[in-house]
Amino acid sequence: MTIRLYDTDARQVRDFVPLTPGCVSIYLCGATVQAAPHIGHIRSGLNFDIMQRWFRYRGYEVTFIRNVTDIDDKIIRKSAEQHRPWWAIGYENERAFTDGYDALGCQPPTYEPRATGHVPEMIEMMQGLIERGHAYAADGNVYFDVRSFPGYLELSNQELDNLRQPEGEGETGKRDQRDFAMWKAARPGEPSWDTPWGRGRPGWHLECSAMAHKYLGRAFDIHGGGIDLIFPHHENEIAQARAFGDEFARYWVHNAWVTMSGEKMSKSLGNSVLVSDMVQRWRPIVLRYYLGTPHYRSMIEYSEEALREAEAAFARIEGFVQRVVEMAGVVEPAAEVPPAFAEAMDDDMGVPQALAVVHTTVRQGNSALNADDKETAVARLAEVRAMLGVLGLDPLDPHWAGADRGDDLHGVVDSLVRLVLDQRQGARARKDYATADAIRDRLVQAGLEIEDTPTGSRWTLRG
Repeated sequence: MTIRLYDTDARQVRDFVPLTPGCVSIYLCGATVQAAPHIGHIRSGLNFDIMQRWFRYRGYEVTFIRNVTDIDDKIIRKSAEQHRPWWAIGYENERAFTDGYDALGCQPPTYEPRATGHVPEMIEMMQGLIERGHAYAADGNVYFDVRSFPGYLELSNQELDNLRQPEGEGETGKRDQRDFAMWKAARPGEPSWDTPWGRGRPGWHLECSAMAHKYLGRAFDIHGGGIDLIFPHHENEIAQARAFGDEFARYWVHNAWVTMSGEKMSKSLGNSVLVSDMVQRWRPIVLRYYLGTPHYRSMIEYSEEALREAEAAFARIEGFVQRVVEMAGVVEPAAEVPPAFAEAMDDDMGVPQALAVVHTTVRQGNSALNADDKETAVARLAEVRAMLGVLGLDPLDPHWAGADRGDDLHGVVDSLVRLVLDQRQGARARKDYATADAIRDRLVQAGLEIEDTPTGSRWTLRG
């Protein structure tokens, strides 16, 4: 029952040993709300949603913090470009992120703190770092002295002499260009807060160190985020927190990107695919399957073809579920997942290997149905539902009950296909078998599988 995780800091898979037996604390870097989310943003939330679900299945009490960065350079620039208040842009996009997480079935975090709500905690941390000689004020800014912290750059495995720290706007008065800003002096027209060093606003890195300290204490189990955050964000978080006296995170878990033509999906590169657009074109549960089932440390190369393959693969699972339900009614999930599934999930959240167990069980269940072995088919469905519940993909879960109907494309197609199937059924009732066969042939040519059951005709996409 030992869960193992790849720890970026250790550069190896390690046995997970919680700080508090039976409990797991997780901090995930969440949204910077300067724009609506694309599917690359949501992938991180999905990966850690599956991790939460697995820890809970294994009996852990989970505390999950996912922050919101509601003030930074990008939001301020958007405010100037759009002639709108910075807080209005942040709130609008925070809602869009929440809608995206909800649409794809992510469970809500325990707490979702905003950066602007934690300025007192940031001031306290800066004061402590200045007193300890790890930070200094200059021109109304507050900087972290990277040379004062010997462990700096161990996470990203860089050499300080070769470091090029990303420069922020208005960062004057640095002693060393590699020092990074924890607090930025106020500039005309920008939001600001009072501090002992003058009015200003938070630096990106400081907010997470301060919020993790407030909600999870001086030490916690897992810190997560995308691989692009390893440097500078997570490296700078570590420096601030540990120089302040915190042990901070004991495991560092990073998910890979969603790419397009080999490039990271990014608004700035113009290659992003918005979640709000995708859920209009694809069923949300299929989008979750597509984004959530590759291993979290593997890149996902976006393509329409890959999404169609995901849709066909999920249709095979869903078709089995529907067949058993039509025969035996709703079957409750099994109390335990199959051992091979558990073994895969325990090994660094091995979702691809766990999903292979799902598909094997589906094939066994379909074979039992074809052999009219109701008892075995029902048992296999119970196992499938238990596994799909961990992955957030159980089509019988109440979350999905109405999610794939209404205005989305699948709901429209479903209504149209059922209308055609009703016409086919009418032709069969009239003994007009030529017309019924012709309708079936046209549907098959369109890429659908048609199955006649005692309760009526069903359709699925051909795999």
